[in-house]
Amino acid sequence: MSDEDLWRVLRGITDMPYGAGQIAALEQLLRRVDAADDRHLAFVSRMQATEGYIYGGEPAKSFVTFSWCLSEFDGDPQPYHQRHLHQLLWHFKYMVNGLLKFPEVPLDRTYAVLDDMERRYREGGHSLRTVHKYRFRIADHVGDAEAAAHWYRLWQTTPRDDLSDCAGCDPTSQVEYLADTGRDAEAVELAEPVLAGRLNCNEQPQAILTALLLPYLRTGRGDEARDAHREAYRRLRGNLADLWDIGDHVEFCTVTGNEARAVELVERHLDWLDRPPSPAAAMHFAAAAAAALRQAGGSTVYRRAAEGRPAAEVSAAVLADELAETASGLAARFDARNGTAHQSEWIARRLAVRASGEHLPLSASVRRRPTGRTADRAERVRPGKGERPTIDLPADAGPEDLLDLADQSWGRHDQTTFRAALVAFDERFGSAELPARTSAHRLALRAGERADEEDLESAVELNRAALKLYREVGEDVPAQVVAGRLGVLLARSDEGAEEGLTLAREAADALDRSGDARERAGGHVRVASALLHRERWADALAALDRAPADAAGDRHLLARIATYRAHLLEQLGRVDEARAAVDEARQLGRELGVGEVIVTACLARARLADDSADAVAACDEALEAAPADAELPVRVARARALQSAGRAVDAVDDFVEAVTLCVELDAGGDAFLRWELANAYQMVGRLAEAAEVAEEAVLGLDRMGAQAEADRCRHLLAGIYAGLGEVDPALALLEQLAVNLDGPDNLPYRAQVLEEAGGILFDADRDAVAGERFAAAAEEYRRGELPLDELRARRRGAYAWLWADDRDAALRAVEVVDAVAATLAGEAEPSVTYELAMAAEAGARVLSGAGRLDEALGRLDGVPDRLRSIGAFSEAAMAERLAGELLLRLDRPAEAEVLLRRVLGGLPADAQPVRQTAWLLARALDLLDRPAEAAALRAEHDLDEDD
Repeated sequence: MSDEDLWRVLRGITDMPYGAGQIAALEQLLRRVDAADDRHLAFVSRMQATEGYIYGGEPAKSFVTFSWCLSEFDGDPQPYHQRHLHQLLWHFKYMVNGLLKFPEVPLDRTYAVLDDMERRYREGGHSLRTVHKYRFRIADHVGDAEAAAHWYRLWQTTPRDDLSDCAGCDPTSQVEYLADTGRDAEAVELAEPVLAGRLNCNEQPQAILTALLLPYLRTGRGDEARDAHREAYRRLRGNLADLWDIGDHVEFCTVTGNEARAVELVERHLDWLDRPPSPAAAMHFAAAAAAALRQAGGSTVYRRAAEGRPAAEVSAAVLADELAETASGLAARFDARNGTAHQSEWIARRLAVRASGEHLPLSASVRRRPTGRTADRAERVRPGKGERPTIDLPADAGPEDLLDLADQSWGRHDQTTFRAALVAFDERFGSAELPARTSAHRLALRAGERADEEDLESAVELNRAALKLYREVGEDVPAQVVAGRLGVLLARSDEGAEEGLTLAREAADALDRSGDARERAGGHVRVASALLHRERWADALAALDRAPADAAGDRHLLARIATYRAHLLEQLGRVDEARAAVDEARQLGRELGVGEVIVTACLARARLADDSADAVAACDEALEAAPADAELPVRVARARALQSAGRAVDAVDDFVEAVTLCVELDAGGDAFLRWELANAYQMVGRLAEAAEVAEEAVLGLDRMGAQAEADRCRHLLAGIYAGLGEVDPALALLEQLAVNLDGPDNLPYRAQVLEEAGGILFDADRDAVAGERFAAAAEEYRRGELPLDELRARRRGAYAWLWADDRDAALRAVEVVDAVAATLAGEAEPSVTYELAMAAEAGARVLSGAGRLDEALGRLDGVPDRLRSIGAFSEAAMAERLAGELLLRLDRPAEAEVLLRRVLGGLPADAQPVRQTAWLLARALDLLDRPAEAAALRAEHDLDEDD
């Protein structure tokens, strides 16, 4: 590569985001620069590398590049050195700060660099304010409170100059010191004008917001503390260099009682400890993480794979001990270097951090402080509904009386009485010698308990035991009832399906011969249930139709039949009949006061509703009737119904409640709900919360191994980041998606994310990189045999190279555009017409930029008319405006006037292109020697002649 090419590469690298990618590019460039033997380029590249290493999370490497530049500057001064003197003096601050964070670097070495910094500042006539600040930092680090106070006063009383830290970073260090010395109110007061101003430093406002977390909290400003946490962490979370500050956010979550969120943050950044920016950052984060994990109880944490260590779920307690040992060991190394015990004492305080004060909700996805699964959760009704009265069972009730009561209660969905009767039975008769029939009855009901708890294996074994006992004593009817129940349980698995269906059918046939009407109905309902589990909808419906119509007057059984019927008809697509069955079940549920039936029917009604408002109303009723253990699916259904009804703002609250319930119940699947919640937040424009929740969702989906869903959520998150203006995180996600979608079946999706990355880069004025992304997207579209999409990506690439001022690349891109366009010529679909016309327009712009004006104008022939024919009026006006500009440049102002007047007359008065078109028309009038008309046009559109 030529020197000019290398300088161009350097400029491109400078535009890259800080991080591993930029560092890799810089190191590759340095190897090429050294081979080229251009001292100026070598110096500037290493100056850039110093900053790249500092902000990219590898500060130790900056010591080498800084020393090289300083030696070059001192050893053989060159004219270009003076242009970089300010930057070189600024880099001294990086060095002092960085050396302090590595315990293997003697403290004398840090003092020597600081002394050299002071000498150079004095010689250059600069203020010593920054020198005093860094002497304060060293004193504070080693725990010399008296010296720290001295240097702090000098720092604050020495005038600022252009080498002082920025208007955000200087106050950040002040806030940290004031907070550490118990002056929280002063810290907050100091920061207020800073936050009200404009901060554009790489480290701000996230650094000062992080410093304010505890001062805000300790001065009763909970809302400000929460907002500071959310905004600052969002800006920090993708930067390895900010691991120290991320540790502060973990600690803040722990202190405020947000243990679950603290652990989520630890889990998200845990693998950064495998490649920390510095031992100091590793020490601080490890201590904060250990304190958080000690509050996590018996939970586990997902730890990603590293060299020599596979990915695994690890005990939070074991990991806490490991991280505490890491933090304490590093603190001891710093103290050995410093000759004090300050770091060990400070780390011990960090490790002892616990929740204190009132809980401050931080999460955008969990409303309450999660309590975990509680044993009585399923017994509680929703707040405000009251509880069932305590069951008063007769003291003289015999064993069969209690078991019959339990049986009847189970059929009526009365779980409270069901459990109370069984508890009474076990207390009164559990150790008694009972008849075989009674023992069989108890076994059958115990099987029902296990089935309700989803312990299917135990339920099957208990039913088998009950069936055997009933058959041994010749109790045929109860034996057939148990056989039918056993058949339903077996039908839930592929392995037991055949046996289960046979048992259920044979039991129903036997009950048809010997059972009463209710028992016959129950037998056919069980057959239908077994078939339903096998998704044999039509057969299940036929079985249900065999049940006696009135179920012997058992309205609870009728409600169950109506519920099953509604489900089966819905699955068969017989919507009107399904609605009728749902309405019947819902009415029976209301009359009987059985919340379970009402909830099931209302949720089915919501799914079947044509009108989204009706779906929401059905969910509202379900929510009113839902017992605590049924609230989660109702909340999810209601949230989705509200979203479909255009009420995304209301949907957010239900999704948040659903996530909260999911976490409290340890129900699993909260990652999927967070994904939906993130989408809802995005819909209502709450992008910061959307980003936070989507990040949680991606982490959870990755942990579950659900890569396809995780990637779809990453795609959502990339769009959210783009909406927040966070270009680099959005691009990082899209790049990751492009890697993940590497299979041949994923070509269209891979191309899509590459094209989206190109669009984000183009909007961010990183046009050369955008051109590369568009070219990569186009190649994937070509491989996927999608020529129209390829044409669009090629066209957008041509625009990008044009704006990147790379004329040759733009012209090459146009050649490829023309080749792809030729394969689509003659197709009449509007989408093809549009892309062919826009390809011609893009080519015209590129040719215009290359000075080939006649060719450019020729490409536009007929383009506006084709665009208007498909309703693309604004694009047609854009093409005509370009044609008018080309006519002016070709010295054909009369033709330009006619064209531009037509364009201007067709544009809405408030359209953005009006001023541009008016300016071109005024220019045409000038060239036609009609200055009065030109002046009037400029006055009408508030144009300056020099615009």
